[in-house]
Parts: sequence; structure tokens; C-alpha cells
Amino acid sequence: MLLLLLLLFKGLPCHGASTVSPLLLGFHHPAAEEPLSYHFIQISSFANHSWAYTQASGWLGEMETEAWDSVSGTIRFLKPWSQGNFSKEELKNLEALLELYLHSFTTEVQVFASQFQFEYPFELQVLFGCQMRAGKPSESFLNGAYQGSDFLSFQGNSWKPSPGAGSRAQNVCRVLNHYRVIKEIVQRLLSDTCPRLLASRLDAGKSELEQQVKPEAWVSKGPSPGPGHLMLVCHVSGFHPKPVWVMWMRGEQEQPGTQRGDVLPNADGTWYLRVTLDVTSGEAAGLTCRVKHSSLGGHDIIIHWDGNSILLILICLTVIVILVMLVVVDLRFKKQSSNQNILYPHVPNPAFSTRTNTRDPRSSGHPLCLAQDLWIKSKFLKNWKTSLKRLW
Repeated sequence: MLLLLLLLFKGLPCHGASTVSPLLLGFHHPAAEEPLSYHFIQISSFANHSWAYTQASGWLGEMETEAWDSVSGTIRFLKPWSQGNFSKEELKNLEALLELYLHSFTTEVQVFASQFQFEYPFELQVLFGCQMRAGKPSESFLNGAYQGSDFLSFQGNSWKPSPGAGSRAQNVCRVLNHYRVIKEIVQRLLSDTCPRLLASRLDAGKSELEQQVKPEAWVSKGPSPGPGHLMLVCHVSGFHPKPVWVMWMRGEQEQPGTQRGDVLPNADGTWYLRVTLDVTSGEAAGLTCRVKHSSLGGHDIIIHWDGNSILLILICLTVIVILVMLVVVDLRFKKQSSNQNILYPHVPNPAFSTRTNTRDPRSSGHPLCLAQDLWIKSKFLKNWKTSLKRLW
């Protein structure tokens, strides 16, 4: 393994410590004041001495650029510009080096598990990467964790145990520091390869990374936090890039109780954010949700909270619908009464012409029918009045 690493290591050209700046590349990220970073994440789970599973992926900021395919044992580039401006030979050597490392990592850990006092089942995490700020030298990092806790890191040209990691981490660092070739490879990857890869990707993917998508914003009422209180929710969605500022305001004054959720990804590569504010019912009037984003060109989105007006509109619409339904029902009853007069007209019987004239009970003018109609209407109106009171 060391021989293969050495051969691959010689295939990686060295350009010295990188001081490439995004501004020198002509790249003007909307959040240029924030550090631009590339990081490679590895998570390896070990169930026992014969079974292990590794997940790995590379990220440019919040965008995934490559992933480890554990089935084929290869690296898959997820963006057309993921390879940056590296030469085919350099990129091929870099891929081979990474694939060799991921293939060998599991075997080497299982061989040394007892010596390192790793107790099955356990999980190891590795974070490798670099970041740069405009006009400043790049910064690189390589950190390792055991069972989710800081374990070791690579600093300068050697491995260092993390504070509080104990004798187990010291033992691992002592073993790793014996492999000079591996330390040289790691040092070159951190100081030269990673910064150049980051800079070349920022340049190659500039059109996608600089894409500006305006956010959409709306407000709603969330679950009641308690009696006499309202939970105001401001939704902001569909924006790119990720940095966004959202705040509940009263005039120009920021509301200190504003709670910001996590910025979550949408399926189309844009982002979503939910910002809430707990207020008493009497304090909601006059509040606004303000959104600042690079795509808006300084024209903030301001959404006014108008929950009371919305409620009144809904109530008015409900009343109108009820009145229309009552008119329709009344017309229907009249039509039914008219049909009954046609079907059962009053015809006097000659045999009883000397007696008092009587009417068919089914006739619309009969007191029994009138009472029945009035009872049905009264019951219907009573039900609707009850429903209307509930709405108010």
C-alpha cells in the first residue's frame, strides 16, 4: 500500500503553498465576505471485524460535487465542472489516490482495531478540506472523530490527539506519525491540492454558483403558543444563493423574539427558511416580515401581518354563502309547495255537497302542511344560526 501511495503521490504536481484568492480568479460570490470552502466527508461504520460500510462525499460550500459509490468502488462527479481545470493526468492520479485510500481504510482499521482499543460496533468520521477568504492565504484542515467525538487532527506535518481524547488517541497518533510518506502526502494535499481544486472549481462553476434566484415570501399563523398569544410565521422560499436575512420588524425596529429555523434545501437546488415570532394577540398589528437577499438588488421584501383583516374577510364570505344557501332553500320549499297544488288539487264531492266543504290535507293551504313547512324551515334556520355563532 505504501508503495502505491508513493507512486501516486509522485504523480501529483506540487505548486507550493497556495495563496490563490477568489478575487484573483474574477469570482465574486454574493457572500464573498464569508469563507469559501471545500470539504470531503467520510463516515465509516464497523459492526465487527468482518463487516464495515463507508459513505463519502465532497462539498463545495453547501453543494455536493462528488460522491463515493460503494458498489463500484469509484468516485462519481456530480457536476460538469467538478473536475475544475485540472489536467486529465493529475485528475486521474487524484481519483486513484482517493479510491485507494477509501478501499484500504477499512482493512487497515480492522487490522489495528484491537491495538487501538476500538470496541465494536464503532464509527469513525474524517473531515478533510480547505477554505479561503478574499485577499488571504488559504486554510486547510483534517480532523478525525471516534464515536462522534473529536479524536485527532493533522497540524503542520504531524498527527495530534484532540484535547480530552485520552490515551487511545495518543496511541493512534504515535502509530500514524511513523509513516513519513503518508504524512507528506497529507501535507501536500492540504497545502497545495485542496486550495487549487477549490479555486479551479469556483472558476469553472462560476455561472451556476453566481446564479441569483429571487425569494418568495408569505406569512401565516402557526400553532397557538398559549392563551392570548399568536405564533406569527414568515416563510421565505425559492432563493439562491443560500445566505439570506429575515426578521420580524415593527417599523425599523427588529423584534428580539424572532426565532430563525434552519435553512433547508428545496428539490430544485434553491432554499427555504421559516422565521417565527411569539406575540400577544394585541401586539400583532403593525408587524412586518422583512427579507434581504443578494438577488433583490437592495429592494427588500416587506410582508405586513394582517391576520385580523383576513379573518374578517373569511367571516364575510361565510355569511354571504350562508345567505345564498338560505335563499336557495326557500325557493326550493316554494317550488315543492307549488308542485303539491298541481298534483293534489281540491275537487268537491257532489255526494256531500250539502255538507261543509273540506280540503285535502296534502293541499298547500292545509294547516297541517303549513305547520310542517314552518317546522322544517325553523329547524334548518336554527342549525345554520348555530354554525354561524361558532364562526363568530
